[in-house]
Amino acid sequence: MRQPHIVAIGGTTREDSSTGRLLAAALAMAQARGARTTLITGKAIEFPHYDPYSPAGPQDDPRIAHYLAALRDADAVIVGSPGYHGTLSGLVKTALDYIEQLRGDDRVYLDGLPVGLIATAAGWQAAVSTLQALRTIVHALRGWPTPMGLAVNTMQGDPQAACGDAMAVMIDQIFAFVERRPAPARD
Repeated sequence: MRQPHIVAIGGTTREDSSTGRLLAAALAMAQARGARTTLITGKAIEFPHYDPYSPAGPQDDPRIAHYLAALRDADAVIVGSPGYHGTLSGLVKTALDYIEQLRGDDRVYLDGLPVGLIATAAGWQAAVSTLQALRTIVHALRGWPTPMGLAVNTMQGDPQAACGDAMAVMIDQIFAFVERRPAPARD
């Protein structure tokens, strides 16, 4: 099996956000298991609102072009979002909206990819509802959310310590799925 490429997207524009740290920790676990990883977070996904009818396309913004190229090459994805008012942030939602640009690809959207999910919030209600919203969006994008998703209450100590075992399960599930599916055709 070729080295799997796992792409993590999300976080906030804050340099040391809990969500960004958890995405990096998940990728570190995957890297330790032999994956090639790409983290796209913070300012790297601070895209303009998605407008499918705009004359300026994603190819005009190198950040969006890099993002879409990484997703096209991905064998798995991890999406992380803070919970803002009970759902995902506008930053993460806009990044997910740009996946629409993959509609004409051989692999449409995230079709058939395992997708790990991380939702952080200053309370359980927002963390859990954000995780559910992410699952719904990933289903709409034809991805396969891992059974283990992380809802992390950042008010209860170190977020990474709080979800280490669950994160390992999520990474195991991503690898199990990637190892069972046929490798996609690559140019």
